[in-house]
Amino acid sequence: MAPAPDQHRKIIHVDMDAFYASVEQRDNPELRGLPVAVGGGGPRGVVAAASYEARKFGVRSAMPGAQARRLCPDLLFVRARFEAYREVSQQIRGIFERFTDIIQPLSLDEAYLDVTQNKLGIVSATYIAQEIRRLIREETGLTASAGVSCNKLIAKLASDQNKPDGLCVVKPEQAEAFMAAMPVARIHGVGPVTARRMAKLGIHTGADLKAWPMAALQRHFGKAAAFYHGAARGIDERPVRERETRKSISVEDTFASDIGAEGQLVAELEKIAARLWQRVTASNALGRTVTLKIKLGDFRILTRSRTLPAPPGDAEDLLAIGAELLRAQLPLPIGARLLGLGLSNLIGEDEDEIEMDPQLRLAFG
Repeated sequence: MAPAPDQHRKIIHVDMDAFYASVEQRDNPELRGLPVAVGGGGPRGVVAAASYEARKFGVRSAMPGAQARRLCPDLLFVRARFEAYREVSQQIRGIFERFTDIIQPLSLDEAYLDVTQNKLGIVSATYIAQEIRRLIREETGLTASAGVSCNKLIAKLASDQNKPDGLCVVKPEQAEAFMAAMPVARIHGVGPVTARRMAKLGIHTGADLKAWPMAALQRHFGKAAAFYHGAARGIDERPVRERETRKSISVEDTFASDIGAEGQLVAELEKIAARLWQRVTASNALGRTVTLKIKLGDFRILTRSRTLPAPPGDAEDLLAIGAELLRAQLPLPIGARLLGLGLSNLIGEDEDEIEMDPQLRLAFG
C-alpha cells in the first residue's frame, strides 16, 4: 500500500559493521580485539573486509594484501568463508521479515527496508530500527548500524554517520539541511571521477550543488543531472524494491600483439585475476562459476568454465582456476589477442542504480 500523499515514506538502511571480519572474530575468540583482514595476504591477494582494529591503520576493503601488510605489520589474514557469511545474512533477513516484506538487499551485509506500512503496525521507524539492531545483536552476536529517513539516499548516508553500532535519524524537515552539509564525494551516485569534476567546478558540498540550476547540471553531467539536482534538496523518489542482480562480473585485456607462450599468457592472467578480485570485493559479489575467455588472433573465441562447490576466497584462488583452464587449452593453434576472466552464479552485489561515470561501471552490467 502506498503512503498517503501527505505522508512521508519511512525508510531504514541497515548496514552490518565490518561484516565478514566481525563474523570471523565472533567465531574465533582468539581474533577478537586484533587487526583482522578477510581475504588473501599473498602477493596477489586483496582485502575483502577489514576489522575496525585494522581500519585504524588505514586498511580497507579492495586494498592489495601487500599494501595492507605494510600499513599494519601485525595484520592477521583469514580466508573468506562465504557459506558462513551467507548463512548469517539469511538469519538477518529473517529478522527484517518480521517487520516488512519490502526489503531490498544490496549485498550480504546491507539492505533497505520500507516500513511505512509494516507488519506490526508500528508508527515509529526509529523504534523499528532500534528493535532490528537489538535482535541482530541478540540472535547473531554481531552489531549493525542503521539510518532512518524519508528516502533511500538519506537513509544510506545516515547509516554511515555513527558507525560502528550506531543509529542516525534524519527527519523529513531535516533532509535538506542534512544534504547541504554533505560532501558531494560521499553522496551515493557521485563516483570519484564525478567528484573530481565537481570539485573543479567549485562544487564541494550539497549546498554548492544546490546552487547550480538544472540546465547547468545537464550540460556538465547529462542524464545524471536530475538525480544530483534532487539529491542536493534531499529528494529521492526511488522505491525500495527487490532488484535484478547482474549475472556476472568479468575483466578482459586485449594485447598489443598476439601472445602464445604459456609464461606470457599466465603473467597476463595474473593481472586480470587481481583486477577481477578487486571488482568482486568492491561489489560484495560472491560467485561459484569461473569462466576463461580466449580470443585468438583470427578472432575465434574459446570459453571454458568451472563451477566450484564454494566461491573463490581470493585473487590467488581465481588465478589458480583460470590458469588451470588456460593450460588445458595449450598449445593454442595461434596466438591470443585477448584474455578474459569472469565470475558468475553471483550471490549479492552492491547497488548501482544511479547513472554513474562510465569509467566506474563493472564490466558485466
